[in-house]
Amino acid sequence: MSRSERKLLTSLTSFVRAQGTDDTLTDSLPIVGDGLAVRILELAVRVGESMLVAGANASDVTAAVVRIAGAYGLHPVHVDVTYNSITAAHHRPGATQPITLLRVVRGSAPDHERLQHLQALMVEVTRGLDLDAAAARYRDIRRTRFRYRPPIVIASQALLAVGVAVVFGGNWLVIVLAFVAAALAALTQFALARARVPYFFSQIAGAFVLTLVAALSPLLRQTGWDAAFEVRPSVIVASGVVLMLAGLTVVGAAQDAIDGFALTAMGRILELMTYTLGVVLGILAGLEVARAVGLAMPPPTEALPLGPVPLQFVGAALIAVSVAVFNGAGGRIIAVSAALSVVAWLAYVLASQVGLEVAAASGIGAFAGSFVGTLIAYRVHVPSVAITTAAILPMVPGAAVFRGLLSIVESGESTEVLLAGFTTLAAAAIIGVSLAVGASLGIYLGQPVRASLRGVSRTRARLRR
Repeated sequence: MSRSERKLLTSLTSFVRAQGTDDTLTDSLPIVGDGLAVRILELAVRVGESMLVAGANASDVTAAVVRIAGAYGLHPVHVDVTYNSITAAHHRPGATQPITLLRVVRGSAPDHERLQHLQALMVEVTRGLDLDAAAARYRDIRRTRFRYRPPIVIASQALLAVGVAVVFGGNWLVIVLAFVAAALAALTQFALARARVPYFFSQIAGAFVLTLVAALSPLLRQTGWDAAFEVRPSVIVASGVVLMLAGLTVVGAAQDAIDGFALTAMGRILELMTYTLGVVLGILAGLEVARAVGLAMPPPTEALPLGPVPLQFVGAALIAVSVAVFNGAGGRIIAVSAALSVVAWLAYVLASQVGLEVAAASGIGAFAGSFVGTLIAYRVHVPSVAITTAAILPMVPGAAVFRGLLSIVESGESTEVLLAGFTTLAAAAIIGVSLAVGASLGIYLGQPVRASLRGVSRTRARLRR
């Protein structure tokens, strides 16, 4: 190469390098634009909001929002779920500001069939469902009415009280009175809900009605019926207490606390305590009115005995079916809930026969029901929270709550009876905590086992091909 040619090559190289330093680098175009990102986030957050209202816990809601957004190419997405709001944010690298959406959750209305449809929608989205089709499908799910009409819901609530009475071995008259008392309480709460009265006062009114019916039940002895002399008012009130506490999210609160959703857990725990306090105040008011009119009930000296073991299983199944119905479940969830209630009660009975205390036996029963429920939930395509709630409810200590309150009201100047009442209430609280812990432990141990079984089944399916 000649000297002139080398000079020309050097000049061209310098020119190219100079041009390169003046030009700015071209930014890569985003795959998802801002408008599309907003639509994706809106769908994901709305689905999460509906799931939280329908009864899902905060961890499942967070996972659903992240999965739906990621299915349409939007990641990373940061989600914050509290008791009454959901916030989702997507901050693309290099963007001047993030895209953030906030939805306020206005109360809870358990609807397990809707929750089942929402989970099915999430699965379809992850399998490639178009965004517009997913949004239309979500609107259809949200507009769907509750599965059952009010008369059926009220009848199912009364059936729950029948199940509790059967568990305690009540005769036909006790069963009828428990049904009537629970139906009147449910009608009272339904009327107050239509009048937009806060649920706290609805709990007071329902428990008050239950207690008055139980206090009036001894008057039936004047009819001379043999069954009237075997009526135990405590069973009637105990069945109502279980009904009043059936809609409270004990397991959900425990799961949120364990998962690290402190605000959501504290909100649910505060709601649980407030509504339970409403039941306590209603029972206390009913007991005071009954005492004032000369229908005071004597404080019990020992715990209510359970009925024959076969009837206990029948009663547990009735309770689970009732809970599933007034939570809006379909036939599949109802059948699975009934089966799981039998599994949970079997574990409870076996633990009791071994010699464990009621709290420990209740925890073992809740663990068995939630563990088995978590394993089979994905196979039968039902929400695990729906069947777990129905399975553990027969072990709610309604009789212990009433027995403790009755001892406190009728203690008079007897310090021994007063202390016995507080001791009984403390024991009932321990049973409630044991149920929450056992159910949560069953869910957390069941999830990895379920994932392992799913992996094994997929491997076998590939080998068969």
